[in-house]
Amino acid sequence: MQAFDTDVRNRIINLVKGILEQNSLTADITPAAKLVDAGLTSMDMVNLMLGVEAEFDFTIPQAEITPENFQSVETLERMVASQLQPANAA
Repeated sequence: MQAFDTDVRNRIINLVKGILEQNSLTADITPAAKLVDAGLTSMDMVNLMLGVEAEFDFTIPQAEITPENFQSVETLERMVASQLQPANAA
C-alpha cells in the first residue's frame, strides 16, 4: 500500500509542477504546502482538477470538489486515494 500512496503523491506533485511551469513559476512542492501559496490561481485549480481526473481516470464526484480537498498535495492525495480505494479492493 505504501508504494500506491507514494505513486499517487508523486503523480499529483508532477501535475502541480506542470501547471506551475505553464505559468513560468517554480516552487518546491511539499505534501503539506498550500497550493495557493505555491502560486496556483483559481483557474489553475480547475486545470488541476481536470488533470487529476485524466491522470487517475475517474470523475471527481461533485461533493468532493471542495476547497478543503484542493488545499495541498496531501489533501488531494487523500481524496484521490478514497476514490480509487474501491477499485483496488475489487
